[in-house]
Amino acid sequence: MVSDNGGAVGGGCEPELSESLRTFGAVLKALREEAGLTQEQFAPLVRYSPAYIAKIEQGKRFPPRELLKRSDEVLGAVAARVLEAAAKSLTRKAGLASWFRQWAGIEEEAISLYAYECRAIPGLLQPEPYIRALFDRHLPPLTEEQAERQVTSRLARQQLLVERPNTTFSFIIEQALLERRMGGPVVTKALLDHLIAVGRYRNVELQVMPLLQEEHSGFEGEMYLAETTDHRWLGYVEGHGTSMLISDPKAVSHMLQRYGKMRGQALSHQATASLLERMRGAL
Repeated sequence: MVSDNGGAVGGGCEPELSESLRTFGAVLKALREEAGLTQEQFAPLVRYSPAYIAKIEQGKRFPPRELLKRSDEVLGAVAARVLEAAAKSLTRKAGLASWFRQWAGIEEEAISLYAYECRAIPGLLQPEPYIRALFDRHLPPLTEEQAERQVTSRLARQQLLVERPNTTFSFIIEQALLERRMGGPVVTKALLDHLIAVGRYRNVELQVMPLLQEEHSGFEGEMYLAETTDHRWLGYVEGHGTSMLISDPKAVSHMLQRYGKMRGQALSHQATASLLERMRGAL
């Protein structure tokens, strides 16, 4: 995917920062400072974390709609109109960078995150050797500098798993992704070790969809789902240089139904842990 998990939600390349995102971030920072507020003071007033506000001001995250509404209450109507005008250049750009950064922002604030992958291990679960194996095979080829930037970005993003202990993470991955041995046995060993370790986190449920499964509701492909702090669900899909944020309640409901079915069809969390241990021992 091209997310990081958004550059690569599961296995793609994160787009460069766009000038429009940098501009919006600079405007937000100027308005915040004009109001005499630090990031630490401003963030709780608009109900986001200081780290998230910092990333928006740096042009690294797509600003959520709620930020514009909440800024009206904190910065005033005039400042809110300035932000609204700055945001229009973003909403007109419906390309990959915008979609991914918007999803990455949703991920950082979500209280529940679900992922089903049939193409590559989800970005949040990839150990460094696996990440490097993916980017070594990226087409068109990346420069050394580009690849290093992607690796660093993805590893940093994985801190979500430990920085948000109250967020529920659920992952369903196809057994074929483990059997494939992407990058060779050394990379696969690192992957299995990592999955076994992450699977022990209290807030992470990891399930493997077995190779033989006659009842499989994931035939429509990979999917990502997030529950927001106001308990709305959003979906995200991507692949082959395209991506889509799904907010239509009916469409998201269908995704949730499919995901729920798959949780019952995949191996349980405990059975998955046992399978990973057996595969690790067989290497």
